[in-house]
Amino acid sequence: MKSEKCGMKLVTPACRTGRRYSLLVTVFLLFTVHCSLFTAAYALDVKREVLENGLTLLIVERHNLPIVKVSVGIKAGSIVEPREKAGLANLTASLLTEGTKNRTARQISEEIEFVGGAVGASADDDYVTASLSVLKKDIGLGFDLLSDILRNPSFPEIELNKKRERIKGSLKAQEEDPGFVVSREFRKAVFGSHPYGRLIQGTPETLDAINRDDIVNFHSAYYVPNNSIVSVVGDITVDEVRNLLRKYFSGWHEKSVQISPPNISAEIREKKIYQVNKDISQANIILGHTGVSRDDPDYYAISVMNYILGGGGFESRLMQNVREEKGLAYDIHSFFDPNKYGGTFQVGVQTKNETANAAIDEILKEMKEIRTNPVSNTELSDAKAFLTGSFPLRFETGGRIAGFLIAVEYYALGLDYIDKYHDYINSVTKDDVLRVAKKYLDPENFVLVVVADQKKTGLKTDFK
Repeated sequence: MKSEKCGMKLVTPACRTGRRYSLLVTVFLLFTVHCSLFTAAYALDVKREVLENGLTLLIVERHNLPIVKVSVGIKAGSIVEPREKAGLANLTASLLTEGTKNRTARQISEEIEFVGGAVGASADDDYVTASLSVLKKDIGLGFDLLSDILRNPSFPEIELNKKRERIKGSLKAQEEDPGFVVSREFRKAVFGSHPYGRLIQGTPETLDAINRDDIVNFHSAYYVPNNSIVSVVGDITVDEVRNLLRKYFSGWHEKSVQISPPNISAEIREKKIYQVNKDISQANIILGHTGVSRDDPDYYAISVMNYILGGGGFESRLMQNVREEKGLAYDIHSFFDPNKYGGTFQVGVQTKNETANAAIDEILKEMKEIRTNPVSNTELSDAKAFLTGSFPLRFETGGRIAGFLIAVEYYALGLDYIDKYHDYINSVTKDDVLRVAKKYLDPENFVLVVVADQKKTGLKTDFK
């Protein structure tokens, strides 16, 4: 085996690692400088107002390109649907472009594609997002189509049946994906009967329980202006947006909306281990528990702590331990997934069936360590540098900005959130990291889901 030279020395694995590290540091520093310049050059000037019909409007003018991006956030996610009709919110959103009182699905598709634009909608746990992308010269057509699908969907029975069968087919196919199975079982175990414990798509049984009247009534109840947020970003002025809304949304009237927020999910008070047997060579593992809601004041300290633990890629402790030192997995990561009414913390990893126990032991070891001893100055500064440096990428395009603003408004982060984010992150101390690790990580009480060839894992039940 031939050797290369590293300076005047033969290349060793440590030397090659050092060179790769130096290169990564250089790339990272350039990336951070670029993002800092990006932030300064593209600071967002957001105009916000609430219209007479209760619609919240957010506008960012960007006249560098003749493009307009629109996002409409409607508080009609799966969080508000009945448990026995899980999938109703998703089904309603997916049918918006399948025909209106004025256009067929084909006409909608042809009209927007003819001008090189796009229009669509999708549902999530907390809210539905409808989106529009169109050239400035075609903005009238864009707003006409967007208004039509939001206000006048016809929900054709034939399209409903097609969509339902497609979703059921997709759910059946996903049963073969161990990653899908482990994630579904984890959510169910953590949240129980809470809406976040359900699949957004629903189940074959709940989908069959949904009829057209359910969809019509759901749309009528929640798709109203005072339950919606519109963000418009691009080559357009505030007055132009107001005129477009006046022309195409003038008949969208305020209506009383009844939303009963679900209770925050109960904390995990014991070890819960779930095993799903599959004839696969790699064990798919998620270990975690309840997390925090997006408006939790500790969110920023948690972000820094989690970056160090398992959210920082190759620089994270979990990656260094489980992959680099132990060779137990190609990838391992941790993250907090916050929503309006709660969230999760989870560590995910794939490893050989035979090394599942060892990987889980190392995960718990790192969770305990970060709860016990302060992180280093280098770990803290690197985490802050990455989180602040990568932040501008969340709104580097008009579409991202539009979607970002919906989330900022929905989670009540404040329009000064973008300006203050750097301060929020940079104010985090080592004591803060230790405090939130002790408060929000629990290596004693957790949910563990393992999808694997269970005979080969020999999974323990006494993890400590």
